[in-house]
Formats: sequence, C-alpha cells, structure tokens
Amino acid sequence: MIWKPVLIAGAVCAITLSTCPYLLAGPYGDDLSKCLVSSTEAKDKTDLVRWIFAAAAQHPDVSSIAAVSGKELTEMARKVAKLYERLMTESCRTQYRDAIKYEGSQTIPASFSILGQVAMRGLMENPAVTKAFEQIGSFVDQDKIKAVTESPGK
Repeated sequence: MIWKPVLIAGAVCAITLSTCPYLLAGPYGDDLSKCLVSSTEAKDKTDLVRWIFAAAAQHPDVSSIAAVSGKELTEMARKVAKLYERLMTESCRTQYRDAIKYEGSQTIPASFSILGQVAMRGLMENPAVTKAFEQIGSFVDQDKIKAVTESPGK
C-alpha cells in the first residue's frame, strides 16, 4: 500500500513548508508534481490542508487547542483519499506511472510534498494567519538578538 506512507510523508513535508531532504524527485517526479498542482482546485487544496491540520491536531500535546471529532477526521480522510485516488488514476495517471517506472516509489512522497506545500502556502498567506505569526515579534527582545551578531566572543 503505497498511499499511506505517501500521504504521511507529504503531510509532514507540507507542514514544515520545506522540501524534505530525503525526498528527491527526478524529471518524472517533477512532472508528477506539476500535474498534481495543476490538477487540483482550490477546494481540493483546502481539503488537503484541513486534513493535515486535523491529523496533526490528534497529537496529545496540541489536541486540547483544536477539537476535531473522530467523525470529522474520518470524513476529511475520506475526501483526501478520493483526491489521491483521482489524481493517481485519472488526472495524473501517465505521470504517476512514469515516475514509478523510471524513478521508483520514493519519488511519490516528494511529489505530494510539493502539492502539500502549495496548499499550505494558501493557508499561510491569509492575512489573519500572517498577523498571528507576526505576533511573536512583539515578544522577542530584538536587542538581545542583535547583540549576538554584533558582540565578539561568547
């Protein structure tokens, strides 16, 4: 079952908003990434982000700040599974087959991480989210940060 590790790896990479170093794609994986991104609508990307968020919210350290019922999580997983199925068997069938054939199954998580990053970018660019992230700046002592690079030693 290739889908489970693919979705998990893609979700983890998407959350970090960086390409995971162990996920390398060649030209066929790149083609698959492009197809995945171009074959998904805004709603698909939203469904993917919602699932990533809901799945991460299951961790005991954060579950108290994001209530997601088991029923909601199941429904989100069902939507993402159908999206994955549509992308692999219809929209990007040729690119998927070629990526597997010429680059192996390890290229699939890399391609999905790109889709996840694109989807997460839409979430992160929302003004309310940006404002929430910028709030941390009001609590950081900028003089202490600046002093690290300006003072010799220590």
